[in-house]
Amino acid sequence: MPYDFSRVLDRRGTNSAKWKFYGPDILPLWVADMDFPAPEPVQEALRRAVEHGIFGYEFPTKELRETIAARMNRLYGWQISPEMVIAIPGVIAGFNAAARTVCTAGQGILVQPPVYPPFLSVHDNCALVRQDAPLMMTAEDASMRYGVDFDVFERAVNSGGAQTGMFLLCNPHNPTGQVYSRDDLVRMAEICLRNNIFICSDEIHSELLLGSLSTSAQGAIQHIPVASLDPEIADRTITLIAPSKTFNVAGLCCAFAIIPNPDLLRRYKRTAEQMAMDVSSLGMVAAQAAFSGACDDWLRALRVYLTGNRDFLVEYVKREFNGIRITVPDATYLAWLDCNELVRSGRINGTPHEFFLKQAKVALNEGKEFGIGGEGFVRLNFGCPRKTLEDALERMKAALA
Repeated sequence: MPYDFSRVLDRRGTNSAKWKFYGPDILPLWVADMDFPAPEPVQEALRRAVEHGIFGYEFPTKELRETIAARMNRLYGWQISPEMVIAIPGVIAGFNAAARTVCTAGQGILVQPPVYPPFLSVHDNCALVRQDAPLMMTAEDASMRYGVDFDVFERAVNSGGAQTGMFLLCNPHNPTGQVYSRDDLVRMAEICLRNNIFICSDEIHSELLLGSLSTSAQGAIQHIPVASLDPEIADRTITLIAPSKTFNVAGLCCAFAIIPNPDLLRRYKRTAEQMAMDVSSLGMVAAQAAFSGACDDWLRALRVYLTGNRDFLVEYVKREFNGIRITVPDATYLAWLDCNELVRSGRINGTPHEFFLKQAKVALNEGKEFGIGGEGFVRLNFGCPRKTLEDALERMKAALA
């Protein structure tokens, strides 16, 4: 079935945070939701629920937990039981609950900046010490790639006078688009095991792999849940997934924690109850339809379209934006742009975010909000019709000229 991701839908008349936060003259490529309708099976499931007309309290069904378990097995060969799955209102709530569950006040939480900004506030929320293990950036001409510097990673463990209680992993990584290799995941997990550190893995972008038939110049791109590597690793890992990014239903507030260790699962459930982490009934309806397999053809087409957008964006930046470097993400619909050379040369006054907002009328994410290594960067969301992306790039080009 053909799917039309090129159709531009007007979101300005809605309550969309992405489109309403800035003025009507601003083209927003910031908040991580896409400008595409959710797949038809999700919409149909929601229509049936709405037509019933009663929106009372609901619990996650056995069928929904079975659907999650079956999908993990089919996609990754990861065999989990439905009893290991707990519904939560979102991944941010999920990793804050994880920190409250496995850490005691004064312990450390290890993160890898530049990273999704809510990672950087968990320590404040939970009375912990943040321990930064910055990713290593390598550049070649106008492109960049990120990886783990294991010397830096090991030095960050138990740093700042605090014993590390939890490593908060982002895989695929936001904002760099990095998909970690099996070797990297094993090495990070082994360091955590040696130091009795729990792992909470945010895998919300795991189904948004890019590249023709999931390949790239580096070879086949494959997402590997860190908990699937080994039973001992699984025993100390909380994995977070959601349909929100993949199927564009973020506003329905439904995600899942997968916890194989029965004692850890029991403790996490108690924390979730204390935090009143109730889940939207319509969110669970959408999740059942999204993860059932009924949307997989749509998802394959989406990934092809997003890959085309990524390639168009990368080539445009390399051709037209002299002095800006860009990642070539393996996954997500997010690109990470290094504008530091233009700042140093004076071609950009202020931060790149401020410059493009004022001079190009394009809203991007402010890089410094992603922590160490984010100064002078912006994050760009290319999950939109190609026409929207092209319009934004033309505005940015004109501002730079």
